[in-house]
Amino acid sequence: MSFESDVDTVAPRCSHLAAILGDDAEREALANNYKIAVQWNAGRSHHAIYPSKRRKIAPPECETCGLALSRPYVCLHCLARGCWSDGHIKQHLQDTGHDFCVDVKSGYVFCIACDDFIHDSTFDRLYQGATIAEEEKATSFEVAKRLREPFAPWFPNEQELAVLETAIVSPCQGRRGILNLGQTCFMSVILQSFIANPLLRNYFLSDKHNHKLCKIKDCTSCEIDKLLAEVYSESSVPYGPIELLAKTWRTSSELSGYAQQDAHEFFITALNHIHATSRGSTHLQCICIIHSTFAGLLQSDVKCERCGKIAEKTDPMLDISLELKGETGGEQQDLTLASCLRRYTHPEKLGPNEYSCEKCGKASHASKRLSIRKLPPVLSFQFKRFEHKSVDKSAARKIEAPVRFPASLNMAPFTTLVMHKQELLKDGGSAPVPPAIPDKLLGPEALYDYDLFAVVCHEGQIDNGHYTCYARSRDEWYRYDDDKVTHATLSACLNSQAYMCFYVKRHLDYKPYVTPSYVVMREQEAVKEKEREKEKEAARMKEVEDELLAAI
Repeated sequence: MSFESDVDTVAPRCSHLAAILGDDAEREALANNYKIAVQWNAGRSHHAIYPSKRRKIAPPECETCGLALSRPYVCLHCLARGCWSDGHIKQHLQDTGHDFCVDVKSGYVFCIACDDFIHDSTFDRLYQGATIAEEEKATSFEVAKRLREPFAPWFPNEQELAVLETAIVSPCQGRRGILNLGQTCFMSVILQSFIANPLLRNYFLSDKHNHKLCKIKDCTSCEIDKLLAEVYSESSVPYGPIELLAKTWRTSSELSGYAQQDAHEFFITALNHIHATSRGSTHLQCICIIHSTFAGLLQSDVKCERCGKIAEKTDPMLDISLELKGETGGEQQDLTLASCLRRYTHPEKLGPNEYSCEKCGKASHASKRLSIRKLPPVLSFQFKRFEHKSVDKSAARKIEAPVRFPASLNMAPFTTLVMHKQELLKDGGSAPVPPAIPDKLLGPEALYDYDLFAVVCHEGQIDNGHYTCYARSRDEWYRYDDDKVTHATLSACLNSQAYMCFYVKRHLDYKPYVTPSYVVMREQEAVKEKEREKEKEAARMKEVEDELLAAI
């Protein structure tokens, strides 16, 4: 794709950039240097990370002070490298009369004349194209002996353009409070997380489930369809999901009544009900929206300490529940999401009465370790804050320990492939190797990156607490407290007392060189529609012939 096709047709906000883009030669040179800088950063990070190993490749250095740069800035005119913290890259721009430099990690461009970072959609498209092109070179693990299918941007055809021209655009923000119907804050926060979930939102807003055409009794999918239609309407009045609450009471007696309920319990119940009333729900391999969004595979490896045999078993998962208590039963300090995940995937000792080895034929000591075999598009984490020591719920207590969680998360260290690779390196006693080991079986690191989009918080005690939710909408954060919606910050979200966290994959997986299922279904429906038209026409002709014969 040429740079001319990437240039923004709207005049850029920075007048200095507009002058550069107006000259063909300068524009092409600037674009080439931008691509070189971005592709270099993308190329060095597109392998799974092994944090226990030491990097042998030296990082780039600042050309002024010699400081090793983990996040280098590069001049877009001469590709000189400099550090930002000490201002050497800005000094280089002033001394040489150059105008722009780029942060190679984010792709953001800094203008020395404006003394500020500038935004132009031209660089957005260049950054996306350069990053995807580098990913395609590193991804050959999905189809043997074939590289990744090249990315092709969508451009509407004539038929789609005609539909878009006749479409009525209604103003909507996608943010709306939900009324508390009597201690139903547990339901409100989960519904807000559904609204912020891009996969669920796009599924229902694209009319994949239409509540006006559905004939299923007590259909939860219909209520979610109504919810999203209401949220993305012109109305800003808080919405009351009365029918959804009534259907939940009828289908799940444990959640009925006006007593306080657990948000995670409602979350799992809602997923099961949407799954049961969605298209694609089967007993063999479910491709419904719930399993397409939340379903992953958890692998359990049990290793016999006598003979060394490893018994592997995979189980489906919709979310991950993480312990907050220490091994001694007390509350842990300085908890992070990463430390909880490390404990979750740490080997656990099993006694002789807990495991019987198939190879040894007798009970033996063993170790059990969990890992994630298949990552879902959306990861849901629950922190086990509510401790129930007995069946009596009144004896339960809440764990108040704060948990730090990031805005972006890399799940590579907790996957089965990476953990097995680390285990082989450890058992082999090999020499230290770089933390980023090129291995195309693992794919690029970008496939393991997740971004935070919603957080469910619990405030107060277990018997008189209240649920609130932080959710991202168009790169802005908002706090939802039932019917009250207020603007928030990412910092406020990250400092909240999280009970559940929701992350979405930055790059969704797909099967290469395969026609998407929705295209196949659309083509099949078109063929069936033609067959139905032919049958109607044949029936009509038969009626005409019968009338003629009757007249004769």
